[in-house]
Amino acid sequence: MIIWAGEQSIFQIGHGHSLRGVWGGTSRRWDCRPFRPSILFAGVRANSKEVAPVEDVFVTDKDAVALPVWPVRSGDVQTWCDAHAGAGAAWVGTAGFTGEAGRVLMLPDESGSLAGALLGLGKADDPFIFAALSENLPEGTYRLAGMEGLDASQAALGWALGTYSYSKYKPRDRDLPKLVLPEDVDLGELTGIADAVFLTRDLVNTPTNDLGPAELETAVRQVADEFGASCSVITGDDLLAQNYPMVHAVGRAAVESAAPRLMDFTWGDEAAPKVTLVGKGVCFDTGGLNLKPGNSMALMKKDMGGAAHVLALAQLIMRANLNMRLRVLIPAVENAVAGNAFRPGDVLPSRKGLSVEIANTDAEGRLILADALAEADGEEPDLLIDMATLTGAARVALGPDLPPFYTHDDVFAAALSEASQQSADPLWRMPLWPAYDGWLSSKIADVNHISDGGFAGSITAALFLARFVEKAKTFVHFDVFAWAPRAKPGRPVGGEAQGIRALFVYLKKTYGHR
Repeated sequence: MIIWAGEQSIFQIGHGHSLRGVWGGTSRRWDCRPFRPSILFAGVRANSKEVAPVEDVFVTDKDAVALPVWPVRSGDVQTWCDAHAGAGAAWVGTAGFTGEAGRVLMLPDESGSLAGALLGLGKADDPFIFAALSENLPEGTYRLAGMEGLDASQAALGWALGTYSYSKYKPRDRDLPKLVLPEDVDLGELTGIADAVFLTRDLVNTPTNDLGPAELETAVRQVADEFGASCSVITGDDLLAQNYPMVHAVGRAAVESAAPRLMDFTWGDEAAPKVTLVGKGVCFDTGGLNLKPGNSMALMKKDMGGAAHVLALAQLIMRANLNMRLRVLIPAVENAVAGNAFRPGDVLPSRKGLSVEIANTDAEGRLILADALAEADGEEPDLLIDMATLTGAARVALGPDLPPFYTHDDVFAAALSEASQQSADPLWRMPLWPAYDGWLSSKIADVNHISDGGFAGSITAALFLARFVEKAKTFVHFDVFAWAPRAKPGRPVGGEAQGIRALFVYLKKTYGHR
């Protein structure tokens, strides 16, 4: 394992996955019933308690009978008590409630029945804090009170995200509370965003025995079909015939049912601005012949996190009917070990025509991305985005919660950073530092896929990918972790969507609706 170069390292819990299922849904407009993916197991659909549509946890009748919930900052608890003198205020003191972030305090009435609740906001603004309500309140209907100065849309999104449960193998064990939808909150857009997050999580959480390349193809086709997108797939040795040699090389050691493939779908008006999404779909990563140790392989089901991200973002774009010609490219493989696996020291051809020296087979994701990016670049898109669970170096630099992105476009970077702040979806720009490009030199090929030193692994991976993009007006690479290693309100341990909410805010503002 090369910590500084591998697609995953001992510092980063792996990637990979596999979905043997079908995603269903309807709606192409925000005012329609939202699409909520559900998975079929052996032909049996999970029941509604296990996979509750997001809109079902909201009540649109503003006059519905509901218990009040007050969000309270840590410095405002006494102010709330002064305004609500009585048994409730006394109970706040007895319970030792100080407004700490994420704490939910149930308020009893004189008979001991539930009369309402308080939510501690702490000192900082974190919309995910509102997820603590849907995670902790008992079944019933509630409404937010005292929301002055707070973002009701973000609070409602937090509530929605707190209802997520990965229940494909272990059913949900409780009924969910409901929230009266706050005024001026767009339920269609809210549920669209939540559904996209849930789709990402579901795909990343699904183990590879149920989500290999073939099952990922099924998921891609279902999303494409829902919105009338034109989808094509190149599989197995046809990848060689159609000049995707690195996708083929990385995936050829897998069993036939998990053969490598490239999914490609387009949607929208051909005359509209071209936006192309490319997602890394390594459904499981053993490391190849540079085999990972067991602890580094444990979560390699999530190595298709990039594919999950771009598919969910595409779903969100199509549901919102944004004014663009969208293209999605997802190379899907398993990086397996067999006699025909690609080897350290091999020199591979690429779709772009560059020869690529292989120094470590555990840096495979950038290889399949490079072929897909070269194809995408040929159309000269206005915006070309790739998302990938690519390097452990990104986690060492920024940790699991702050994905880096790389681009030469300063205007785009500034606008995306603003969207990141607006959506509370953290991102951090990192440099495509040209002085490090020489670290990818090879004595026998046009380029080595990893650097020859132990530094800046995420930067050099981005520089490698940039070599395969020349014509796109703006190119941006995201190195996401796609996993929450610790539970927080609205973010259970497991697969996580990173950056797609910020990207959607940017895309909606830039391209608008059709």
